[in-house]
Amino acid sequence: MTETETLDLYRETGALLRGHFRLTSGLHSDIYLQSALVLQYPEHAGALGAALAASFRGAEVRTVLAPAIGGILVAHEVARALGARALFTERENGVMRLRRGFTLTAGERCLVVEDVITTGGSTREVVACVEENGGVVVGVGSLIDRSGGAAAFTVKRVALATVGAKTWPPDACPLCREGSTAIKPGSRV
Repeated sequence: MTETETLDLYRETGALLRGHFRLTSGLHSDIYLQSALVLQYPEHAGALGAALAASFRGAEVRTVLAPAIGGILVAHEVARALGARALFTERENGVMRLRRGFTLTAGERCLVVEDVITTGGSTREVVACVEENGGVVVGVGSLIDRSGGAAAFTVKRVALATVGAKTWPPDACPLCREGSTAIKPGSRV
């Protein structure tokens, strides 16, 4: 799947939104990617997952992990394509943790995936969780990179598409200065 095809799926399903948004990172932006709108269609989720998995075929991935809730379907579909299992992490007292009986074995080869990477904060939290539980992160993948490549990792990193969205701290947001109010359409308020 090409970058154009990925972005076309986001546009066609209304998952690529334009306006004034407050991101999970706290930054404001003129573009929001609501991946749930594209992932609600199993055929799209499967195609995106298979495309992302293709970049990690030779990495001997045993487990694919993602932060809840946005990355769960991505992890599931990437794991399906790789013949691996899919887990997700959740915040517990502000820290990403494996819960629900999920465990990793020492040295288990893991791939961390996400729907959209903006600052890379949630992804780094999942990487830390994997390492704290004895796993080895062999790569990081996302459907969309909206960091412009700025979210760096020490392992192989792949994104199906890059979106050049502008972001601003709330106190420097030109949309706020124009009188617009930022909305938060995502899953975390």
